[in-house]
Amino acid sequence: MELTVIISYYKALDNLKLILKALNQQSEKRFEVILSEDDFNENTFEYLSQNRQLFDFPITHLHQKEDNGFRKNEMLNKSIVHAKTDKLVFIDGDCVPHRHFVKEYAKAMQEGYYYIGRAVLLGEGITKHVKSKQSLRKLNLFSVLFADAQNKKEAIYSPYFSLTFQQKGRGLIGRNWGIFKKTLIELNGFDTDYVLAGVGEDADVEWRLREHGIKTKSIKNKAIVYHLWHPRNYTEEIVDFNFEIMYKKQKANHVKCLNGIETLTAKSN
Repeated sequence: MELTVIISYYKALDNLKLILKALNQQSEKRFEVILSEDDFNENTFEYLSQNRQLFDFPITHLHQKEDNGFRKNEMLNKSIVHAKTDKLVFIDGDCVPHRHFVKEYAKAMQEGYYYIGRAVLLGEGITKHVKSKQSLRKLNLFSVLFADAQNKKEAIYSPYFSLTFQQKGRGLIGRNWGIFKKTLIELNGFDTDYVLAGVGEDADVEWRLREHGIKTKSIKNKAIVYHLWHPRNYTEEIVDFNFEIMYKKQKANHVKCLNGIETLTAKSN
């Protein structure tokens, strides 16, 4: 297998069906999927038990024993440990990958770098259409151009030429990025001190990677995802609260987080 796609998932089975359908149509077939579910949901178990044989890739379903608040980072750490490949790619459970998504990551990834992708932000109208039809037909550049969507330029697939003309801007976003497993283990994975959404699963990881000497490369317009619309599920106050946690960790120079993979494995022993 070339790489592992880790899907962070919580109570959105219609989204998951589309994601797995898109992964089943990938041009590069040598990958595994880890479904990282921050929940215990019978609907997910039932769907996978009835449909697992339809997919061309192995699926490992990791989950909580119960739904007990935001523990996304804990589940991501479990996924890192279970991954069978060196290359890890992270997407969220509201992001549907382009058909060359896996191929572009597999081709690009090298040790010493983390890779940042971006998303086409679908509007409410096209999202409702795609989900109701359970169809990927509208997820292409032409349809997106005439749909209610933002970041439409991110729908341009350009495998040979970079369309990124500036390096500044928002850095790592948890919905589309990749890195080598070995590097995350060196940093003790994701910091489970973050128990609210935002910052802990991307901004915190990024500053620690940079301090560890890991450089970034863009994979924009190569590894594309289509972000399905939904109401925002966290507030600016929560984001500010998490940033305060992160600033304290930066001041203490906790590049290798205190509570991460090692804590998880210690509990399981």
